[in-house]
Amino acid sequence: MIDTHAHLYDEIFTVDIESNIKQIIDAGIKEVWLPNCDVETFDSLLKLSTSYPLLCKPMIGLHPTYVKTDYLDQLANLKSYLGYSKFLAVGEIGLDYYWDITYKNEQIEAFKTQCHWALNENIWVDIHCRKAYADLISILSMKEFNDLTGIIHCFSGDASEASKLTQLGYALGIGGVITYKNTNLFESIRHIDLSYIVLETDSPYLTPVPFRGKPNHPQYLRLIAQKLADLFEIHVDEFVKITTNNALKFKAFSNFQ
Repeated sequence: MIDTHAHLYDEIFTVDIESNIKQIIDAGIKEVWLPNCDVETFDSLLKLSTSYPLLCKPMIGLHPTYVKTDYLDQLANLKSYLGYSKFLAVGEIGLDYYWDITYKNEQIEAFKTQCHWALNENIWVDIHCRKAYADLISILSMKEFNDLTGIIHCFSGDASEASKLTQLGYALGIGGVITYKNTNLFESIRHIDLSYIVLETDSPYLTPVPFRGKPNHPQYLRLIAQKLADLFEIHVDEFVKITTNNALKFKAFSNFQ
């Protein structure tokens, strides 16, 4: 299995990283893809991906909720690293209107800028979107982004938005929310072809049932796979094979080892 989105560089993991790495490998996780948040998280992410290169694959980007008055400096600092190391994707980037829209225009500008990074580097984008799907789809539909592709991390839109995004060539990252009783997520994705679904945990966030309320961990990825396999009425081993192959296509797109 591939966990396409986990903040494994979070202190909750790094305090005993060797033990956590062992648990991940023992759980059958082949790779963990690491999304960046801002300049402050980048060093920890890069250190982890350098120490465990076979397991941990790095991304680079400025998360939308970290877009503040200094966002141009943040972008300049992060962009300077693009020429010094190879990254799987630009992420996690995107739009988040859930908590605060003070920097809405700056979020849009930062998102577009980083999408162009991905195009220039011939890699894909890992997108965070919360309460902003109309703007996201509008931007991704622009002619200048015709050649862009990526994953909509922790997809939370409706069926129409799922359809539009997959038609644009984006996969949907599905995590622990699919196991929650009060979620309508499956209704949004039930008609989506499985070739557009990838697995993620977003660790240490969005822990699946029955561990909800505790920190999430990549080792719980199979719980998510099992729930999705049940909902799509397919054997879990076949579902894992399909979603792993879907993820590997993105890795191949970026020509990342």
